[in-house]
Amino acid sequence: MATKDGKLFHARDSRAVLREIFNQRDSNLEFLSLAELDIVDARSTGLCHKREETLAFNLAGPASVFVDGAEYKMEHYDVLYIPKGAEYVVEAGPEPAHLYLYRAQAKNVHPVQLRRWKELKDDPSRIRLLTRKKVHLMFDVAEQADKFMAGYTFYEDRARAWPPHNHTDQEECYSFIEGSGAMQVYEDDEKLTFVKGVEVGSHVTIPLLNYHPVFSHEEPLCFIWCIAGERYWVGDKNKSFMDGTAKKVTT
Repeated sequence: MATKDGKLFHARDSRAVLREIFNQRDSNLEFLSLAELDIVDARSTGLCHKREETLAFNLAGPASVFVDGAEYKMEHYDVLYIPKGAEYVVEAGPEPAHLYLYRAQAKNVHPVQLRRWKELKDDPSRIRLLTRKKVHLMFDVAEQADKFMAGYTFYEDRARAWPPHNHTDQEECYSFIEGSGAMQVYEDDEKLTFVKGVEVGSHVTIPLLNYHPVFSHEEPLCFIWCIAGERYWVGDKNKSFMDGTAKKVTT
């Protein structure tokens, strides 16, 4: 057997970096966790979550995700559902890929599902129009999952969420991916103490029963909303959220 040469590697030269952003230990959430994967000209190690389903968002260059050996090619803003217990590997070429990997505890195994941005972004059945805002339902109730629903919300400049709403049966994360603004998370008006500036790379966890309005300033902004819990979108369940007639909405 021929002897092979050793090779030198430095952590600073890593081409596939996985970071845990939050999990149940420190997020005040019961079900939802989030990691991010930066990868360029590399193939990741195999990942597998025995008790969690995964929802992957690709926010940069093209990537291939191999789930139990089957390849799913993801472009910018595509979303891929990976069932619990499935092993997956991510591969990217010379253009960097950047993925957010949301995980939620699950009991059942569902099929792999790829939702392509270019196919859904102009689909009226997937779009909800609010005042100076547009919501895209990328992973809706029609998709199979235990707890996940998710999509994108685009704000014009100088817009705000109205009416404020909270949930009795859904926890959420907002991940900001374009622009900058501000966000509040609070139980009631008297306890409105969480007021934070948000920018690209900010993630805000939203435990049950917290109102969570977002505000854009001088520029548009966009964020991912990812739900773990009962599977509905607030505006489809409560029509007063869509027409703005209620001062507050609880679902």
